[in-house]
Amino acid sequence: MSGSSSSEGIYQKLARKKTYLEETEVKKDKFKRVLNVYDLTALGTGSTLGTGVYVLAGTVAKSVAGPAVVLSFILAATVSSFSGVCYAEFAGRVPKAGSAYIYSYVAVGEFIAFIIGWNLLLEHTIGTAAVAKAMSNYLDSLLGSPQRKFMERNLPIHVDFLGEYPDVASFLFIMTIALVVAWGVRKSSSLNNLFTTLNLLTIFVVIVSGIYFANMSNWFIPKSEIPAGVNGGNGGFLPFGWTGMVAGAARCFYGFIGFDSIASTGEETKNPKKTIPLAIVLTLFFVTLAYSSVASVLTLMWPYYDQDRDAPFPVIYEHLGLPVFKYLVTGGAIFALFTTLIGCLFPIPRILYAMSSDGLLFNFLSKINEVTKTPFIATIICGISAGLLSTIFNLDQLVDMASIGTLQSYMIVCICVLILRYSDNTLVIRDLNKSEVYTISTWLNLSNTKITNTDTQFVSRVLILIFSVTASVFCICVASWESSHETVRWALSIAIAVSIVILLLTMFMLNRLPQAVESLPFKVPLVPFVPCVSIILNLYLMMELSVKTWIRFGVWLVVGLLIYAFYGLHHSLEGIKNNNEKNEENKQNISEVIVTRF
Repeated sequence: MSGSSSSEGIYQKLARKKTYLEETEVKKDKFKRVLNVYDLTALGTGSTLGTGVYVLAGTVAKSVAGPAVVLSFILAATVSSFSGVCYAEFAGRVPKAGSAYIYSYVAVGEFIAFIIGWNLLLEHTIGTAAVAKAMSNYLDSLLGSPQRKFMERNLPIHVDFLGEYPDVASFLFIMTIALVVAWGVRKSSSLNNLFTTLNLLTIFVVIVSGIYFANMSNWFIPKSEIPAGVNGGNGGFLPFGWTGMVAGAARCFYGFIGFDSIASTGEETKNPKKTIPLAIVLTLFFVTLAYSSVASVLTLMWPYYDQDRDAPFPVIYEHLGLPVFKYLVTGGAIFALFTTLIGCLFPIPRILYAMSSDGLLFNFLSKINEVTKTPFIATIICGISAGLLSTIFNLDQLVDMASIGTLQSYMIVCICVLILRYSDNTLVIRDLNKSEVYTISTWLNLSNTKITNTDTQFVSRVLILIFSVTASVFCICVASWESSHETVRWALSIAIAVSIVILLLTMFMLNRLPQAVESLPFKVPLVPFVPCVSIILNLYLMMELSVKTWIRFGVWLVVGLLIYAFYGLHHSLEGIKNNNEKNEENKQNISEVIVTRF
């Protein structure tokens, strides 16, 4: 019996939820609310339109997807859009700093929230390091590679899993941006707006010049015209097949990481319940349009197999004999990467602030500077950490780790939307000693109940669990089918068919259940279809990532679990509050017993 109560106590600790209340008191350490729709849209657009436009498109086109990189970006945009609308709904529910961490803390529970927050720290830290590395490589290449030549000659690194030399320039870039971000949100936002404007002008120049020099034959190059010794696949629009296009989408998804930085500004935004959802939707629209246009002109201007991995557009303009455009685009790329650097670094100290304020991470990370009104210490620590990563690792090594934490976070947010949409918001207290029997009528809601209750909430959560597990099996089987032997393919095909039936059935059953009646500034359309499809797409892209990425992710996760087990679990403010409430109840019960006896 004691073992049962002990396990129940552990479960209650892991599943305790954060109670969000609108703040009416002015706190001494509260952020300044100065950001509007334009600021947030510029932040999201600037943090997203960087490496993906100027580096990633050429890399994916060259050896992964070919001209179908356009479809890869569209597929990645679809996944991001589905997740984005879920983010938008949550931002309206919980307008606080912390992004998906706060959202999952309110909806699912503390343990899942810590995992999500920890993964977001990984995503943005590595994303910051990757952008700084790309910017350093870009600028170094423009100047004739002086840093590379000097460092390889004097300070080479002879370790397989590290870079060839210490990239000091990338460290300095990050620390400069860290100081700007720590200086104040209004200052960093103004600088971000300026760089974003210059970035959009550069992209406009690229698209217009690309249309002028476009050659449709570059989308349909036959295999016979591909030079010997060049990995050009089978030629045509899909030289590496549909699998290459999907694999390209998994890589292109890195280019859409950034819009969630908008959701971390809840305590610095004017009217966040309306501003944040609108900014997320606008950001996804502009970013998708820009990526699709840039990927199109890139592959139309020059053959996909001859693209440059590090700086595709400057090399293309050099081949076309347009040196002015080369330097113009290179300069625009530098400004764009600076903007992306701000967008990547901006959310990290705010996520640290949210987690440490809740007691799950160390308390000193939640200190707000009296002068700048920003988490100054956390920002500098984030800058140093990302700077060290960019100094010792290669760009490819950093990019490989950037997506997995984001995809998992997006998936959890979608699950949270489903959980909250089918939650029972009534004040009816359920008799826990009463045994419930759930019939087919209950599962299919044959009585056409229009208002959520404890029964429909229970059924919905079981269905969400079944859907999530089945979606995992489905994505693993689909990702493994192409590389499997003929006999294994039959088994995988059966598993895929069964999974599809279960997925469709659970979505149908969820659709039959009533949803909570809530007044929100933005709601995800077509629930449960949109969140469910988003879960599947996010899981599938996760399965396309390499085994090494999963191993590194596992190591990071273990470190986080140790911190939570030995610190966060015991210092959680929600846990302390629950213990205090229980102590008060015990004192009250003892007092009542004493009064009764006497």
